[in-house]
Amino acid sequence: MATIQQRMTLDQFLALPEKKPALEFENGEVTQKVPPRGRHSALQEEICALINTLAKPAKLARAFPELRTTYAGFSRVPDIAVYLWDRIPRTANGIVADVFLEPPDIAVEIVSPKQSVNALVRRCTWYVDNGVQIALLVDPDDQSVAVFRPGAEPIVCRGIDEIDLTAVLPGFHLTAGDLFASLML
Repeated sequence: MATIQQRMTLDQFLALPEKKPALEFENGEVTQKVPPRGRHSALQEEICALINTLAKPAKLARAFPELRTTYAGFSRVPDIAVYLWDRIPRTANGIVADVFLEPPDIAVEIVSPKQSVNALVRRCTWYVDNGVQIALLVDPDDQSVAVFRPGAEPIVCRGIDEIDLTAVLPGFHLTAGDLFASLML
């Protein structure tokens, strides 16, 4: 992530035009997300598809890729933000709103090349300390998924280990091995 050297307020940040890759705001500093590469993009698409296949028809939840979420004084763009159906912000017409000012129920970060795993661990910890029920840190190099929950030590899943999201998504079943197998063509 590149840091932009100008300090500003959250309101000043939110007035900036959107950029790609997205800008994020933390403690008065603006950073730019690392652009996704092949494995990152494939995993992001796969996780969204798996969650939405189960959760959208049942009106249980919806997974959003690269969605700006602004809460607890920060404005971040997790790789995937999952919101329970009744918590999805809507316009007066009942369509999905553009602005999300509440934490997601699940936040997913996927490690990209040249990205600090330690920084992403801190980010996942911040998520669960600020209202996110489950944060996932997906590491394609290590073929692991770290599951963060409030008040608990992270659990690292590999191979046949189930990635447990049932507290938010009852009926969702996925092993770490099956997730990383989706990268095979």
